[in-house]
Amino acid sequence: MKYVSTRGSAPELNFADVLLAGLATDGGLYVPEFWPSLTVGDLQRFASMSYPQVAVDVMWPFVEGSISRDEFERIVHDSYATFVNDEVVPLVELDGMFVAELFHGPTLAFKDIALQLVGRLFDYELTRRSEKVTIVGATSGDTGSAAIDSLKDRECAEVFILHPYGRVSEVQRRQMTTVASANIHNIAIEGTFDDCQDIVKALFADNDFRTRRNLSAVNSINWARVMAQIVYYVTSAVKVGAHAGSPVAFSVPTGNFGNVFAGYGAQRMGVPISQFVVASNRNDILTRFLTSGTMTITDVQPSLSPSMDIQVSSNLERLLFEIFGRNGATIAELMTEFRAEGTIDVESAQMRLLAEHWSAARVDDDETTATIADVFTRTGMMIDPHTAVGVAAARKVGRVSPMVVLATAHPAKFGDAVEKATGQRPDLPAHMHDLFERSERYDVLPNEFSTVRGFIENALG
Repeated sequence: MKYVSTRGSAPELNFADVLLAGLATDGGLYVPEFWPSLTVGDLQRFASMSYPQVAVDVMWPFVEGSISRDEFERIVHDSYATFVNDEVVPLVELDGMFVAELFHGPTLAFKDIALQLVGRLFDYELTRRSEKVTIVGATSGDTGSAAIDSLKDRECAEVFILHPYGRVSEVQRRQMTTVASANIHNIAIEGTFDDCQDIVKALFADNDFRTRRNLSAVNSINWARVMAQIVYYVTSAVKVGAHAGSPVAFSVPTGNFGNVFAGYGAQRMGVPISQFVVASNRNDILTRFLTSGTMTITDVQPSLSPSMDIQVSSNLERLLFEIFGRNGATIAELMTEFRAEGTIDVESAQMRLLAEHWSAARVDDDETTATIADVFTRTGMMIDPHTAVGVAAARKVGRVSPMVVLATAHPAKFGDAVEKATGQRPDLPAHMHDLFERSERYDVLPNEFSTVRGFIENALG
């Protein structure tokens, strides 16, 4: 498998090089040169297989040629052995819908599903090359802790994670800042997640710094993240009947679009997905785009679901690349216009391609709280604010049977919001019982590219 940039002018790379590169040199995002196919027979076979076994089969076409099958199987099985639920992604029923619980990994969020694997793939490839990388990433709350957990104490990488100061939950922050490993560096940026993400992209655009410090990324700009997330769409769809040909719908709370783009990848591979409901909070750039064809940046507003407090959804570029016939020059022009003007309009022909399978809904904080309370009162189930956005959006759009809502985080990660809605505070799992007693370690920096770059240079020596 070779990979191409969404902007058309970066060189094609194999999987191992894409893993380490993260962002393409032309500023684009890497995508596979073609989508592998899953047959009905494959889906039927998956119904009796474990999650790691399915994961190996689904991802193998994307990595073949860069790693041996035996080694890849070992890495995949080691990655999911860190999860507390043997199913990895169990499905539970809720009001005629299904909830796919993606939060049974070490840091209680869906990012673990990809990053437990990506960290081990980094370690394997860099050890094989006798190289070391500098990883820089931006997080709206969950990517950072998942990346840190997967890469802490690894000699192959120095890790710098940027999060928006005061705009993540206390549990999210402490999961990052209480890790004492020498190779982990936490930076709180006086700004929004979009500011953090812009600084990371600017660091990659600085070719001298990128080359000299051997920069790499763990954000969902890294294709390996999306690849790993495709798997739980496959397993969830199979559990509710896809292996028998029944179409499945997904409601996906998302801000940066990587989570739902993975579903698009599963659909392109042959999983019978009838509808994607893009669930937005008050930062609703994706809902506005999908309902109007216009994408306009507005100010980021703090919400009860902070991991979705995003106005520049990087992974949407991958979907635009697909609906514009994989024309990299067109995407490069669109993205340049978007960053310069803060708005773009997508032609009606492309929007009609999306209309068949894509819908969206906006859910504000009051609706989020009401949904958490309603689900708890009627079922006893606690859900976090992001999952509540997914449930509420599915209800607004209308139930397509069967509908799977992706539960992206454990409710204890957002205990204040859940307690306000239900009157009860969800407990942290045993391995985090002392989280609020651990010492924190992080630096607060202004929203300035040069300051952040200087901080990283000084830390690396």
